[in-house]
Amino acid sequence: MKSKLKELLTTEWRFLLFKPVKPDMERLGYYYLGFGLVTAWLAGVGRYWDHPRALWWQYLGLGSVAYIIVLAAILWLILWPVRPLHWSYASVLAFVGMTSPPALLYAIPVERFVSMDTAAFLNMWFLGIVACWRVALWFLYVKRSGRLHWFKALSITLLPLVIIVTSLTILNLEHVVFDIMAGIRPENKSAGDGAYIVLFILTYFSILAAPVLGICYVGTLISELNQRTRLEREAK
Repeated sequence: MKSKLKELLTTEWRFLLFKPVKPDMERLGYYYLGFGLVTAWLAGVGRYWDHPRALWWQYLGLGSVAYIIVLAAILWLILWPVRPLHWSYASVLAFVGMTSPPALLYAIPVERFVSMDTAAFLNMWFLGIVACWRVALWFLYVKRSGRLHWFKALSITLLPLVIIVTSLTILNLEHVVFDIMAGIRPENKSAGDGAYIVLFILTYFSILAAPVLGICYVGTLISELNQRTRLEREAK
């Protein structure tokens, strides 16, 4: 048990530092899945525990757990046509779970030590750091697993992100984005307001980029299919 946990944590550390790793899913698959779910849950609880407008399921951290489950399904479906090696939903879910620890930055109660405006600014930076960190990890995962050229990997990396960003904004329209557009009243301010504003801005650019990324994604699939068909013919 102790040796397995040590192996898991060592692999996780190397993974977060962008070093090539190959988690032993056959032997430690349940450990990686459990680690990811628990870390995502802790990050979700820490993010909303003192949020004035959070819903009950957000206070319990259930939203973060559901998020990585749905995110893994989206990523698995988008990359599946490329037919990467050893591709499975469980492996993608384990990967997404391994990207959860940076989200613990959200759990730092900065509003306890600084003003609300400063806390919103810091949380906005936390959001940017975590987002860039996760995107970089996903890009490397796509490139290595799919054995793709960097441009093809980039198009596959960004497409699910614009879908996810837009979806998150739509899900929060009722109690966040409308407040931002109308002007947040002082009594309703929270440390996460800056992050929501960034999310709203990213959604705007995501909508503009979606058609271009969709075309690049289709082009990547056609290119990969033609290349694999040619290799199969040459092999015969």
